[in-house]
Amino acid sequence: MATPAPASRVPAATWLLVAAQAINLTCAVISVTVAAVLGAQLAPSPAWGTVPYGLQFAALMACTYPASMLMRRFGRRPVFGGGAVMLAASGACGYLAASHASFAWLVAAHVLLGVFLSCANFYRFAAVDGVPAEVKPRALSLVVAGGVVAALVGPPLASTLRVVPGFADFALCYAVLVALALATGGLLVAWRPATDALPAAAPPPAPTSAAADRHTRRVLLTAVVVSAGAFLMMNLVMVQASLVMRGICSFDAASRAIQAHVLAMFLPSFATGPLLARLGVRRVLVAGCLLMFGAAVAGLQTLAYDHVVVLLVLAGLGWNFAFVGGSTLLAQRVPDAQRHRWQGLSDTAVAACATLGAFLPAPMLAGWGWNGTNVALLPLCIAGALWCGWVLSA
Repeated sequence: MATPAPASRVPAATWLLVAAQAINLTCAVISVTVAAVLGAQLAPSPAWGTVPYGLQFAALMACTYPASMLMRRFGRRPVFGGGAVMLAASGACGYLAASHASFAWLVAAHVLLGVFLSCANFYRFAAVDGVPAEVKPRALSLVVAGGVVAALVGPPLASTLRVVPGFADFALCYAVLVALALATGGLLVAWRPATDALPAAAPPPAPTSAAADRHTRRVLLTAVVVSAGAFLMMNLVMVQASLVMRGICSFDAASRAIQAHVLAMFLPSFATGPLLARLGVRRVLVAGCLLMFGAAVAGLQTLAYDHVVVLLVLAGLGWNFAFVGGSTLLAQRVPDAQRHRWQGLSDTAVAACATLGAFLPAPMLAGWGWNGTNVALLPLCIAGALWCGWVLSA
């Protein structure tokens, strides 16, 4: 007779979500790699080249909170399954766009991809549903670690499929999304969530004082702001670094630097869970803010390739600690009856800040310069560290 797994062990279902997250982020990496290039080729005007990718972010922001509310009503599995259908439709539309040189189909492909991403980004929260409190940090960080696969597989996959004899350029980059959607569907069929939709009649929460309620809201807002702010600062430095490296190194060297950054974002996730359990969320969040501070300081040194690589690695590590720590804090502190609402608000804020981080680097670089941007980040990092230390010390 099989013995049950120890309560402190990560459930087997978590590993299915790790695989699903790897697919999710691989799709996102492929879209980053090809969207602007194909968009520039098909757009009626050069100014419209990034419209498909921009609308992908708009769809992601618009659909994140409704997706969370649908999960509250119907459970996570049906919404995740619907997202996989959107991914397959996105791949089909992208294939048609490349095959028929249709900008409209390309726009449709990236809008549908944004809808898929709005659902799939909740995989990390699904991993902590119904698991013991001491397991939540490791389960959540392992799902985030799925990005390691995306960092290693996404760019070469897009490069390999970009030009294939017998197919229009980029067509197979989108066709592979259909295959990835089918793989996601297979994982979801095998996945058995610990808990899903809220019960019809949840027991009323125990009464708390007004001061305790205010503190809980402050903690939850801190989790949201730190997670979203990490995305804003990470995108700012990553995109600006890619811009300034064009003048100081080769394209291949710049690609290696960005890959080191992406690995620094996701590879530490295998250790972030144990660190959260050992050191606590407060210390990990403060460390994340200080690592971001160190990245900005590195950016203020002489503009050289080695300094930019150090900045990118520190920013990736800081993002990991802040994002995984903030997500864990939200998962641990949110009342169960409010988890879908707060998770929806958190990921909507993350999507909004990631979008700002994608659009602001170029105008900030033109207006403030490389050093000016890094100087602006210094007080934000210090303020974040002090705020987390204060709020979470109570």
